[in-house]
Amino acid sequence: MSSDHRSSGELFLIAAPSGAGKTSLMRALLEKCPNLALSVSDTTRPARAGEVDGEQYHFVTVEEFQRGVEAGDYLEHAEVFGNYYGTRRDRVEALRTTGRDVLLEIDVQGAEQIRANHPDLCSIFILPPSMAVLAERLKARGSDSAEVIERRLGEARREIAACGDFRWMVVNDDFDEALADLLAVVRSWPLRRHRQQTRVNELLDESAGHSTITD
Repeated sequence: MSSDHRSSGELFLIAAPSGAGKTSLMRALLEKCPNLALSVSDTTRPARAGEVDGEQYHFVTVEEFQRGVEAGDYLEHAEVFGNYYGTRRDRVEALRTTGRDVLLEIDVQGAEQIRANHPDLCSIFILPPSMAVLAERLKARGSDSAEVIERRLGEARREIAACGDFRWMVVNDDFDEALADLLAVVRSWPLRRHRQQTRVNELLDESAGHSTITD
């Protein structure tokens, strides 16, 4: 994805219910697209075993998070299962101004907030092939109780019901096919007409500077 004719990078947003395979797909997508950078969100939840501050999340206190919200530092923020999550505006813009495309991993309610200020972003929702498969994937993790799994399935139903405003939907039934679909979206998105207008103008200016060719 070349940024030669773009003043700033593209903004991509991916959301999915828990268990849909979003994290694995995003990791593979980032490996395939060197110009695509993941914006690491802030969270108030404790770091889990193996997590490193600044890699999976920036871990902050509730007080720090609330100060950021009051100062307008977040493009979006939300409370999920008792913890706060947010995307800092300065981190996203710092990447975009260098021409990097930015990938946001955000839930449905956060996506709605960002869309209000960035209507031209590319939003993608990852769907499971079925609710039964989603339930099996959550159980296969072996890390959640039956109560937590049921809560996640309920949240998944609400998210799927609210995903109609996303521009693209990718079904993660077969991983390789889902990754290919994601790549197709990410690679084609910068080619839409108004983002190529600079290139069109340059071609027209160039042609105007040449005299008509005659035999």
